[in-house]
This record gives sequence, structure tokens and C-alpha cells, in this order.
Amino acid sequence: PLAISEHKTSMQETTTSNHSDKNSSNARLINIPNIQWILVLAVIYTLYFAQSLIIPLVLTVLVALLLSPLVSLLQNFFIPRAISSIALLAMLATPFTLVGVELVEPAQRWAKLIPQLSVQVTKQVESISSAFDEQAKAQPTKKSSIFDWFSNSKTSRPTEKKSATVVTDRIKQNGMELLVDALGAAPLFFAQLLASVILILFLLIFGPGLFEAFVKEMPTPEQQKKAKRLVTMTQKQLSKYIITVSVINLGLGLTTACALHFIGLEDALLWGVIVGLLNFIPYAGSVIGLVILSLAGVVQYGVTLAVLFPVGAYLVLNLLESQFITPTVMGKHMLINPLVIMVWLLICGWIWGLVGVLLSVPILVCIKLVLSELNIWKNWLRIIEAA
Repeated sequence: PLAISEHKTSMQETTTSNHSDKNSSNARLINIPNIQWILVLAVIYTLYFAQSLIIPLVLTVLVALLLSPLVSLLQNFFIPRAISSIALLAMLATPFTLVGVELVEPAQRWAKLIPQLSVQVTKQVESISSAFDEQAKAQPTKKSSIFDWFSNSKTSRPTEKKSATVVTDRIKQNGMELLVDALGAAPLFFAQLLASVILILFLLIFGPGLFEAFVKEMPTPEQQKKAKRLVTMTQKQLSKYIITVSVINLGLGLTTACALHFIGLEDALLWGVIVGLLNFIPYAGSVIGLVILSLAGVVQYGVTLAVLFPVGAYLVLNLLESQFITPTVMGKHMLINPLVIMVWLLICGWIWGLVGVLLSVPILVCIKLVLSELNIWKNWLRIIEAA
């Protein structure tokens, strides 16, 4: 009897342990995906609410990766990293400063003109609507029916005028709100810019020593070589990509400005700079550029066929750049699936706004290079590179 009771006890313990193992495995199967989704949501939450800190850091790292090879090259000629870093940053900032000073006056003029332009567009819409109403009045009267409830009547005229006045006032108010928001965001922008410049200098001067100390702490020589190869390859490819895209967009902006000046459009340099900056945004930037040049043409020429000249010139230059120059210069190994780019633009724009849209493609290129070098997440890499 004692042996039988011990056997029953052991069987019960085995059954209990099996049930507990099944329950724990089921709990793991249930909890792991939940934890992963929680981590994803936590990362998105952090990226969204810490954008004032993360955006300068991302911009700093990209510029530091771009300038670091030049600083290392000058160090081989016995030029200290501090001097070369300051000189390169000054050379990089001087053209942007000169162009910015040149564009202050036309930018201010257009900032004041935007509310007036909105009102003019509203008046044009109102005049077209009134013309349709007068044409409807001139038509012979019809018998009343149930559908007359949807038609315009005399009693609705004051309401329509009142609503049009409300729309006009609302557009003016929105224009002033945009101007006030832009002025309010200026101090934060300049503070972030100054912090980014300081961080870039510190990364260029002290970054290599910090990276060497970090690599030495890795456990195996193979991991140390892999880390150095990853950083070197990413730095080289990303520098090549940023420089190439910047030169192409600079060329597009200059040629667009020259073409618009030849056509006779005012503030051609301003539109050329805007077009060059918008071209950093794939696909969507071209559409925004067409809309902006259309509005500029309407302001100067009115609603005439002359509006088509600046739009047509930019469209031709943009097609040449996007269909022939960029694919030839960049090569197939740096091209990314257009659908992936659009989805990534939407995600970065939703998280970080306009700055995120501008930084989205360099960040995606970095992710692609890291995945390719580490040979991980091959499925995602194939999706990114899918033609």
C-alpha cells in the first residue's frame, strides 16, 4: 500500500508539473507578442514626445558622419581635429547663411502676402459662385418639387453672404495664426540649431576616441573588427549618398532659378531654393513645388496661360532629374522601393513633422546599410530593396 500511494503521488506530481509546463508555455506564447507590441508603442511614444531632443541628435549624427572622413584626412596632414572641424563647419554654414540673408526680404514679403492671397482666392471663388447663381436665376422658373429644398432660394441669400464673410474672416485668422506660430517657434528652432552645432563639434573632435574606447570593451576581436567595419562602411556610403543627393538638388535649384529668371518670374532665387529643399522629399516634394510655383504664377500673371510657363519649366527640369540624372548617378544599389519610401515618409512626418520628412530618407538609407552589413532581418531588407 505504501508503494501504491507513493506511485499515485508521483503520478499526480507529474500530471501537475505537465499542466504547469503547458500553462507556462501558453502564457509565454500569449505574453511575448503583447510585450513586443508594448515595446513598439513605447518606442513610437518616445520618438513622438521627445522629438525636440531626438531631431537635433539625428541631424548631428548625420552631419558628423558626413564630415568625419574629411576631418580624419586633414588630421593625416597634422591639422588638429578641433581646427579642421571648426573650419569645415564654417565652410558648410557660410553659403547657407549668405543665401538666407539674401532671401529674408522676399520671404517676409511673401509671409505678409499669404493672408491677402487667401482672401483673394476666396473672393474669386465667391465671384464664380455668384456667377453660377445669376445664371441659375436667368433660367425659366420650374414647378416646385421636393428637390427644391436642395436648391438656392431667396431666403438663403443672406445666409450665403454671411457664411462667405465668415469663411473670409476665418482664412484671415488662419493666416495670422500661422504667422504667429512661425514667430513663436523661431526661438526654439535657433536653440536647437545652436545645440546641434555644438554637438557636431564635440562629435567630430572627441567622437573617434570615444568610439575606440567603446570598441575595446567588446569581448572578442571579431566583434571589434565587425563594429569598425560597420561604422566605416555606413560612414562611407552615407556620405556618398548625402553629397550626391545634395549636389543633384543644388543643381536642380540653380537651374530652376535660372529658368524662372529667364521667364521673368519675380523672386526666382527664392523659388529655386524652395524647389531644391523640397527635392529632398521624394515624389511629394515635386508635387508641392508645382503647387507653389502655380500660386506664384497666379499672383504675378493672374489666371492666364502665362502661369503654365514657370510650372512647365520646373516640370521639365524635374522629370530630367528624376528619370535620368538621379538613377544614372546613384546606381541601382542605392535605390529603394517607392512604396516603402512613401510609407516611411508618412510615418516620419506623423512623428516628427516637416523635419522628419526631410530626414526620413537618410535615416532609411542608414537602416538599409546596417541591415545589409549585419546580415540580419533579410526579409525586411528584401522588402526595402524590392524593385
